[in-house]
Amino acid sequence: MKTLAAQVITPEDLLKHWQGHRTLTRHVIESFPEKDFFEFSIGGMRTFSQLADELLAIAAPALKSIVERESQPFKEGEEKLIFKAQYLEKWDESTAEINQNWEKLTIEDFNETFNLFGQYEFPIVQNILYFIDNEVHHRGQGYVYLRALGIEPPFFWER
Repeated sequence: MKTLAAQVITPEDLLKHWQGHRTLTRHVIESFPEKDFFEFSIGGMRTFSQLADELLAIAAPALKSIVERESQPFKEGEEKLIFKAQYLEKWDESTAEINQNWEKLTIEDFNETFNLFGQYEFPIVQNILYFIDNEVHHRGQGYVYLRALGIEPPFFWER
């Protein structure tokens, strides 16, 4: 039996939840010293700037692709950002784009199947939950980096 996502959480509340995570990730970006944002890693993991590149390549572009029902290949790092301030600016632009495209979704859209990046064929709500889960995962890496640098990361509940 198919059910609508709104029976558990409304689209407005899901967006608020997602944007809360995005706000927290923005604070993590802000917490990094400029040099360490681009250079620091542990155990061969990607730097936080590289993780941010991935997050920027997923969130707004993927939601736009969903809204337009036009599956696009995943494109990471097409624009080379060299300052942390550029990442913060892009983050804010991405947030605004997410909000604009979210308004174009209907409640029925959430259960429709969409082939994200031409690779992941799932209901749209599952794709959106993936965006959130992926961001939380990478933000956790950022928390480890900040702690290793002796920096207190933002409280995870401050969204």
